[in-house]
Amino acid sequence: MSSASGDDARDRLAALGEIAAEAVHELRSVLQTISASAYVAEVEVTRGDAVSARPHIAKIEKNARLAHAIVDDLMALARGEALAREPVLFADVMAAARAELGAALWVDAVEPNDLQLVAHPGLFARLLHVVYENALEASRPRQPTVVTRARSERGHTIVEVEDDGPGVPASIAAKVFDPLVAARTGGTGLGLALARRIAMAHGGSIAHVPREHGRGTTFRIEIP
Repeated sequence: MSSASGDDARDRLAALGEIAAEAVHELRSVLQTISASAYVAEVEVTRGDAVSARPHIAKIEKNARLAHAIVDDLMALARGEALAREPVLFADVMAAARAELGAALWVDAVEPNDLQLVAHPGLFARLLHVVYENALEASRPRQPTVVTRARSERGHTIVEVEDDGPGVPASIAAKVFDPLVAARTGGTGLGLALARRIAMAHGGSIAHVPREHGRGTTFRIEIP
C-alpha cells in the first residue's frame, strides 16, 4: 500500500470514528427522552388513564423517528455520499436545531424572514445544533444570549452564531475544530469536528471568528 493510500485509509477511519462517537452522543440524549416518556406513559396506563399517556407515547414515536434519522444522516456522511440537498426555510432548520436544547435567550436576525438555503435539512440542523449546544454548555449554569444572523450574499448563505459566554481559550482557538479538542470540561471534542465535516460536505466552511474584547464566541458558517 502506498503512503498516500495509507493516509487516505487512516483519514477515513478517523472520520468514521468521529462520526460514530458523535452519533453515540446524540443517540444517548434521544434514548433518555424515550426512556423517561415510556416510564411516565406506563405510570399513566397503570392508573387507568390512557388519555394522559398518549402525549408521552407520541413523544416516544417522535424520538424513535429522530434516532433513525440521526443514524441514516450520519452514516451517509460517513460513507461520503453526495448529500441530498434541497431548498429549505432557514427558520425551519433553526427550529429543528434548537429542539430538546436547554433555555437560552434566542435573538434572531434573519434577512429576509423567509430566507431559504439549499442544504441537507437533517445534517445542517445537526451542524447548528452542535454550535448552539456548545454555547449553552459553555455558559452553564448561566442562561446565555445566543444571536443568530443569516443572510444570502453572492450566491452563498452566511450564518453567524454569537454567544456571550466565556469564549474559546486562546490556547486552543487555532485547533478548535480538531477531533478531541474541547474548550470546556466534560466536552467530547467531537462536535465541532463533525460540524466542520458537515459544512465541507455542503461545499462550504465553518470558522471561529475571534472577538476583540475576548469574551463570547462567534462561529461563521458559509455554504453555496
